[in-house]
Amino acid sequence: MPELPEVETFRRSLLQGEKGSPSILGKLIRDAELLWNRTLAFPEPEEFLERVQGQYVTGVGRRGKNLLISLSRSTLIIHLRMSGELIVEEKTNPPGKHYRLILNFSDPYRLAFNNIRKFGRVWLTSNPDSIIGHLGLEPLAEDFSPETLYQLLHSRSRQLKYFLLDQRMIAGLGNIYTDETLYRARLHPARRSNTLSQEEAHSLWKSMREVLREAINNQGSSIDWMYQGGDYQKYLSVYNLEGKPCKRCQTPIKRIKIAQRSTYFCPKCQPLPE
Repeated sequence: MPELPEVETFRRSLLQGEKGSPSILGKLIRDAELLWNRTLAFPEPEEFLERVQGQYVTGVGRRGKNLLISLSRSTLIIHLRMSGELIVEEKTNPPGKHYRLILNFSDPYRLAFNNIRKFGRVWLTSNPDSIIGHLGLEPLAEDFSPETLYQLLHSRSRQLKYFLLDQRMIAGLGNIYTDETLYRARLHPARRSNTLSQEEAHSLWKSMREVLREAINNQGSSIDWMYQGGDYQKYLSVYNLEGKPCKRCQTPIKRIKIAQRSTYFCPKCQPLPE
């Protein structure tokens, strides 16, 4: 599933344009084509097709793993999930086999939601908080401080990996970047959140922001065929590297299951306190 860096990469691409495709900012939606009805989580297809046409794109944002396309009268929320991607292209191109939703602009371009596994979802709403209001803190926001994280960690007694994956606590992290963050902070993924000292919480805060910013600068991680836009997989330290030597101490990377997710760590650099 695309995590914060991958979704942020899509956001910047839509906002700024890239590889010959223009920005979608300011474009007028002439009409829409819904090619698979279950792509829409809300509203019903007929209402969506009627409401979305005639609206201008006024902004492109991100909240956690969700893309927010601000329109002149409402907001389009897109969760890419496992295999979703957004493509800006000329309308003369043949539609892709896995296109589920197309927004046709009044100029020669369109925005297509390509979604091979059909897990991605789209909402059109005038109240985004009704969809994403439950999400936790943004880890790269200015008001996300070490003290804020420390207080949040001590509000629960959870394994750190489980805590960081909970989108109601911190929004945007998934399996890749939780493992990389915990490795950089030298914290065991099964460590209880409320046992961290202020110094350890500060290290976790710093490591999280460093990892996410480095990943964004590399357009995210291309782990398999579902997302092939980034290069950060070249710099991963533990994720999906079971048995490989730790870059710091040469101890083989270990894999365990936490929250039903494969979790990678160095048993020497990230010891679990007794």
